[in-house]
Amino acid sequence: MDHSERPISRFPYPERLDDLPVDIRERIEKVAEKSGFIPNVFLALAQRPDEFRAFFAYHDALMERPSNLSKAEKEMIVVATSAANDCLYCVIAHGAILRIRSKNPRLAEQVATNYRRAEITPRQCAILDYALKVALDSARISEEDWQPLMAHGLTLDDIWEIGAIAAFFAMSNRLANMSALRPNDEFYTMGR
Repeated sequence: MDHSERPISRFPYPERLDDLPVDIRERIEKVAEKSGFIPNVFLALAQRPDEFRAFFAYHDALMERPSNLSKAEKEMIVVATSAANDCLYCVIAHGAILRIRSKNPRLAEQVATNYRRAEITPRQCAILDYALKVALDSARISEEDWQPLMAHGLTLDDIWEIGAIAAFFAMSNRLANMSALRPNDEFYTMGR
């Protein structure tokens, strides 16, 4: 079977954009116009409009707002934590975005495989150390975990943001894994 003929999810998803609420259809069309395709996560979530709106509102609040973290650093958090959570969709999709935002075609695979050996700064390594603890062992976080971040000039607001991105994508990873969400073929060649 051709990969593109496989279902994008094990759950139902809309066959036609015209059947969706106007705001969701417009958001999907805008993304498709910008990227040249519709990322499968948009279709998978579109079947549940209230969840679609809530998911992307929080996504945008974290990933699009100006902050002391660069957009590439935010994507590093997503890729590293998604790899730790075995989320193929998020590693592939956000790996593509990381390659574009970092302008480094090698970085996504490095961060997904072993960020400690990746082409990143000590500050970025500290960010990923903390993000991984949030993703995998959040019950044991203490103020001591903040010290390496503060040593690199990060603030409490930045530390919250790192943790919130890791936590949000831990949820996203679980939804993608539960639904067997298939990465779009287009993601594999972006930013190379």
